[in-house]
Amino acid sequence: VQLQASGGGLVQPGGSLRLSCAASGSIASIGQMGWYRQAPGKRRELVASITTHGSSNYADSVKGRFTISRDNAKDTVYLQMNSLKPEDTAVYYCNGDIRPVSLYVFNNYWGQGTQVTVSS
Repeated sequence: VQLQASGGGLVQPGGSLRLSCAASGSIASIGQMGWYRQAPGKRRELVASITTHGSSNYADSVKGRFTISRDNAKDTVYLQMNSLKPEDTAVYYCNGDIRPVSLYVFNNYWGQGTQVTVSS
């Protein structure tokens, strides 16, 4: 099982980016998924999470600007980021609770991270 994140890049303040994270492998079921970020010298923090049924949760710093969504048919989670600020600069990681076909329990998986840089 793997999580593959994509969509990062360099954007000016006020701009937008959309991150994607696709799960692949022998997957039986996917539970909660989320996005975290880690800026240089700071701890990794939760940005947003979403349950299987679409209930979402956001960090206060991104409420009203970021939207998390998922496509269960594609085993993919998205993070639409609008009104980006320089303080949003970080490596963004996707995370998911996934039950592989070979197991009867959920394991927690991390994607490889994608760099988001907000700068003029």
